[in-house]
Amino acid sequence: MSTSLGISGAIAKKFLHSQITPLLALVGLLLGFFAVLVTPQEEEPQINVTFANVFVAFPGATAAEVEQLISTPGEQLLAEIEGVKHVYSVSRPGEAILTVEFTVGEDRNSSIVKLYNAIYSNKAWLPAHLGVSQPLIKPKGIDDVPVVTLTLWSDKPQWSGAELQRVAHAIEAELQRVPGTREIYTVGGPEQRLHVRLDP
Repeated sequence: MSTSLGISGAIAKKFLHSQITPLLALVGLLLGFFAVLVTPQEEEPQINVTFANVFVAFPGATAAEVEQLISTPGEQLLAEIEGVKHVYSVSRPGEAILTVEFTVGEDRNSSIVKLYNAIYSNKAWLPAHLGVSQPLIKPKGIDDVPVVTLTLWSDKPQWSGAELQRVAHAIEAELQRVPGTREIYTVGGPEQRLHVRLDP
């Protein structure tokens, strides 16, 4: 009873008894060794990753209004920029934050210029006469990605969000003293407000 080896089996059988097989293996080994020698290597390779945050203040607007009037039109505008990979947005009461991520390898300077041109040459996406501020652009790079993220929490009822926020700010002050620290910030916690009631 004969068993069909198929194409791959037939090729393997040919090379199994061929005198040229050791020579091909040696050539492959030498090519691999040569590739290791000529391939550029860096202990800390520089990766060109460009992204930016666009802040737009909309005082008095709710989060839903910010999303409808600022975030959604802004995402559509920024997604049309050449070289943009992703566009994210966060809508908060009174503020929209749009994050633009460019494709890895895109030139940083030209990417930022294209972003500025897209935002400031076409302001029709911003609602007029509603108190919307001018967009604030903050370019970011690979060095701005957080290295360490710490989460503070407690299962004790006496530790409120305000208490944890005070602890976080105290930790910020201590970490700022560490040599080489670039930026530390706290996210979360209750928002502080000042209410003024007039006595007519």
